[in-house]
Amino acid sequence: MTTPPTTTTVRGEDWYARDLSGQEFRNVEFVDLDLTETFGVGAVFEECVFRHAKLNASVHTDAAFTNCTFTRSTFFDVRFERCKAIGSRFEDCTWDIAKVEGGNWSFVSLTKADLHSASFTGVRLREADLTGVRAVGGTLRDCDLAGAWLDRADLTGCDLRGSDLTGIDPATVTLDRAIITLPQAVTIIEAMGLDLRVD
Repeated sequence: MTTPPTTTTVRGEDWYARDLSGQEFRNVEFVDLDLTETFGVGAVFEECVFRHAKLNASVHTDAAFTNCTFTRSTFFDVRFERCKAIGSRFEDCTWDIAKVEGGNWSFVSLTKADLHSASFTGVRLREADLTGVRAVGGTLRDCDLAGAWLDRADLTGCDLRGSDLTGIDPATVTLDRAIITLPQAVTIIEAMGLDLRVD
């Protein structure tokens, strides 16, 4: 996954509490952009690059961040509601008490992300790169994880109820005290090659 080419650079802008509803940005590089407490419905960011951006306490509804790259950006207390982040990459970002509710985050890269206090609920994460993710005590509920890469992920104590775990390899993922349902337990047991019988 490569960083998208950009044609415009926006540097050091303060967009504090700005309404982004309906705004569209394509192939823009944002450097040191302050998006704290921004909000809006239907904003579009396509193939944009964010370096050292602050999205703290911002709320994004039905927005699109497709094929974007975020580097060393902060998502403290951010809320994404029914957003699309297809193909986007997040590098060295912080996710403290972030909430992602619904939406399509297929093919995203969250490699080694610390999601211990983040909550992903009802999110499509098909073929997402979650290699080395640290979600100790985090929440990944009702998520579509089909084809997701979870090698070396630490899901200790993570709430995984309702999520698709069919592709998970218990030998490469830490699942100590993870919260799952009975059908999910059967899926994991089968993935371990065990022959489950009820009698």
